[in-house]
Amino acid sequence: MTAPVQVINVPADPARYAYAFGGGTPVVTVRPGSVVELFTEDCFGGRVRGPADLPSQVCAFPYLNPVTGPIAVAGAEPGDVLAVHFVDIAPARDWGVSSTFPHFGALTATHTTAMLHPALEERVWVYALDAEAGTCRFEATRGDFAVDLPLDPMHGTVGVAPAAGERLMSISPGVHGGNMDTPELRAGTTVYFPVNVAGAMLAIGDGHARQGEGEVCGTAVETAMNTVVAVDLVKGGAPAVPRLENDDFLLSTGHARPLEDAFRISQHDLVGWTADLLDLDRLDAYQLVSQAGLAPAANVCDTQYTMVAKLPKRLLGAARAYDGVHERLRALGAAFLAGR
Repeated sequence: MTAPVQVINVPADPARYAYAFGGGTPVVTVRPGSVVELFTEDCFGGRVRGPADLPSQVCAFPYLNPVTGPIAVAGAEPGDVLAVHFVDIAPARDWGVSSTFPHFGALTATHTTAMLHPALEERVWVYALDAEAGTCRFEATRGDFAVDLPLDPMHGTVGVAPAAGERLMSISPGVHGGNMDTPELRAGTTVYFPVNVAGAMLAIGDGHARQGEGEVCGTAVETAMNTVVAVDLVKGGAPAVPRLENDDFLLSTGHARPLEDAFRISQHDLVGWTADLLDLDRLDAYQLVSQAGLAPAANVCDTQYTMVAKLPKRLLGAARAYDGVHERLRALGAAFLAGR
């Protein structure tokens, strides 16, 4: 007899938010095949609510980018694959915020790109979110220009505990996941993480009502989220970097500075993944990815940059990544939403 689906609700508890991946005590342990409902606070911890709330004044380093978790997955062991399917991501508020932040972003001096000129002005933008209309409204802070942008909820930060006992701040992306900031992390996407420690220790945060590719100014439309994920475990076969899958694409990530190395890492993994799935010679897979692949930027502002490499799944024929776990988790999530 198949065990009933375990549905776990992780309550909002600011005292238990984490600000790092690794080293934490799990807030809950779930079985593979479980559905988890959780609330995530925005990257500012809910402290930036209006134009006068400058992040440098209302936020305290290192208490930025809180994540909900860690969530332990029973039976997860180093070398396994943790599959996390995003079933639903819904803004928990009718507003979001973005900002320019001193020494942060792609078009300003930073702590690692030292310049003599002053940092950009710190400024806050407030966006009205309309879930029914599916919009978030940009309004210029100087002048009368305003425009509605499509609501496209996603999570900037999701990952597992790093290997070798490391503890990495939640603002950092890497092979454990973390602050990857790719708009591809929306509902309907499955993420595959290498399990590095017992239980995997999944954590999620940094909700974005929408984000452009690259997150150029350093912040998206930041907001709290009510999120549902389904989790499963694949024994063995851990990928070298986090991988993503949706109904149309396979996606590999790369995290490094300079940006071209992040690009190379993502492309290298996608070529290897394609070769394995299609039983192709490595150079044949290289040729296929070269002619059919896409390469969106995820972030060019974090401690490491993130690039994504994409390949259309229609090219794979009957081949299925991880024995079809994406399809199984998508069906599990759809059944959960239908029974709400």
